Amino acid sequence: MQQCGVKVDLRDAALRVPGRPIGVSTVNHMVGKRTDSDSVNVPEGTPPAALEENVEAIKTWERESLLSRSKAEEIADWIAGTGAGGPVLVLHALWFGLWVSANVGWIPGVTPFDRFPFPLLTMTVSLEAIFLAWFVLASQNRLARQSDKRSHLNLQIDLLAEREMTAVLRLLRDIAAHLKVETSITSEQLRDLAKRTDLHQLTSRMAEFDEEESKESPAQTAK
Repeated sequence: MQQCGVKVDLRDAALRVPGRPIGVSTVNHMVGKRTDSDSVNVPEGTPPAALEENVEAIKTWERESLLSRSKAEEIADWIAGTGAGGPVLVLHALWFGLWVSANVGWIPGVTPFDRFPFPLLTMTVSLEAIFLAWFVLASQNRLARQSDKRSHLNLQIDLLAEREMTAVLRLLRDIAAHLKVETSITSEQLRDLAKRTDLHQLTSRMAEFDEEESKESPAQTAK
């Protein structure tokens, strides 16, 4: 992956993300050639080799995430995905319609076995809703963990890019000073940009910003 002119190995950066480690070699044999479904919008002039490398790295990381699921997570994902489809909705509509019709005497020759207010149907649907909610929650929890890993990966790449850009700025400053080249920015501004970003100080400032917003919200509500 290339970001701000910095080339980063997505798989190498992912291994440094906090959380359960994922083996890269387990799915290397699954990575094939790029198909039409993998097309992405990229700026004109992007080298094909770089684009191919980025697409393959992302595909490999996503496949590793899928292969790292447990059997229960795979079942939960399948049920959550299937339960949201149209066929399941149609099946439930037919099931409820036939059940109600059979127990109110609308179907000749069928003896009602769950008369109004249909306690057996209510219990069955309640149990189905409980288990379906559990599977959906399990699937959502896995997606939330995967989203956290993506966020950590993006942060890792940004930090790597920031460190490399800081080194580039320092090198350019030294070259400009050696060649006595006049720059469009002052030396103080360049020196300030070339400083390494203090992550802890930045997060502290962001926390202060959140606290100020939380204090202003009750005041605005009161108005």
